[in-house]
Amino acid sequence: MKDVFKKIIIERQEWLKKVRLIKRELSIENEANYAFTGLRRAGKSYYLYQIIQEKFSKENDERLLLINFEDERLLEVTHQDLQHILDAYFELFDLEPILFLDEIQNVPHWQKFVRRLADEGRRIYVTGSNSEMLSHEIATTLGGRFINKEILPLSFREYLSFKEIKVTAKSKYSSERYKIIKEYEEYLNFGGFPELLLMKDKREFLSSVYQKLFYGDLIARYKVSNVVTLKLMVKKLAESVNNETSVNRIKNLIKSTGVSIGSNTLFDYLNYLESSFLIASISNFHSKFTEKETNKKYYFLDNGILGLFLTDQLTKLLENQIFIELRRRGERPFFLKRKTEVDFYIPEKGMLIQVSISINIPETAEREVRGLRAAMKEFGITSSWIITYDETKEIEVQEGIINVVPAWQWLLDI
Repeated sequence: MKDVFKKIIIERQEWLKKVRLIKRELSIENEANYAFTGLRRAGKSYYLYQIIQEKFSKENDERLLLINFEDERLLEVTHQDLQHILDAYFELFDLEPILFLDEIQNVPHWQKFVRRLADEGRRIYVTGSNSEMLSHEIATTLGGRFINKEILPLSFREYLSFKEIKVTAKSKYSSERYKIIKEYEEYLNFGGFPELLLMKDKREFLSSVYQKLFYGDLIARYKVSNVVTLKLMVKKLAESVNNETSVNRIKNLIKSTGVSIGSNTLFDYLNYLESSFLIASISNFHSKFTEKETNKKYYFLDNGILGLFLTDQLTKLLENQIFIELRRRGERPFFLKRKTEVDFYIPEKGMLIQVSISINIPETAEREVRGLRAAMKEFGITSSWIITYDETKEIEVQEGIINVVPAWQWLLDI
């Protein structure tokens, strides 16, 4: 096994000298160990390579110890083999390595090895794509020695950077905005997987990613026997995006197709979907604790995958996209639903957001404004947002100002 590791170590060092990356927005602490998690194909590996190039390329290249555990030569590696990685390295070099372990979750019981390395004071970065790499698991198994960072598909700014479109504070006023708006339409419909930008048949690519996630990260990993029910559940969750959805409602939606599912199984499946980074949920700020757990809104962590299940549903895609961006920015949103509704409320920031394709229809504008005004009054907030597809205005109300902005502009924060 050591000879295999030696070959891979040298190969990766040579490859890192030649690889050319389109850079993403990178934000990490220089002296910390990291566990990077997130949806399959979101770009975790290339994020790792970018760290190597930006943080360590000026150091001795021989210090870099990069192993990708999706390499077919490592399919039978167990946690007992992991020490051989260090043994192989020290037989090659008389240096202290910086370890980059990509898709480490493919090795059962990897946590003890990684924790020991951290305890020994070694610098180490790991990536993973499933439930063993959730933040609470990392906190439990790695004992606070790692910072967990979720890698989501490309932000709109990153997406434009990949397309070599430069964004400045003046972009919303210049002729460049027409090009940005055109790209935004594609980004809204197909999401932000980095590889997607290279594909002509984007829907086919997205379908292949979803099939791999569904059958690899869900069916095989969790040994789900009722494949049809889980497929139906994903479809019904997609069709319910932007609506509050109770567990009983999901059960009844599935039951209406002639398929039955127990409540415990349903809760298990929801947990599997979140653990695989396919979906995420938010609760009603006003709900009691039990209702917060059973009545939620569910969103997909990539618009392209969500779009596989929808037809002409721009409203759902737009709200889903705003949720993803809030999550990317590290926010923890709730929704508000009592007498009136607000799509997103972030208590720590005093931020209120409604999402609407358009407010040109008076009834729509009145509904969105009414919900915001009630919440602004309740929480003493003087500024709120309505995010639309392409409309801009300020609405003065007794409680303060409601800012109406196009989604592309809000996403770029310009």
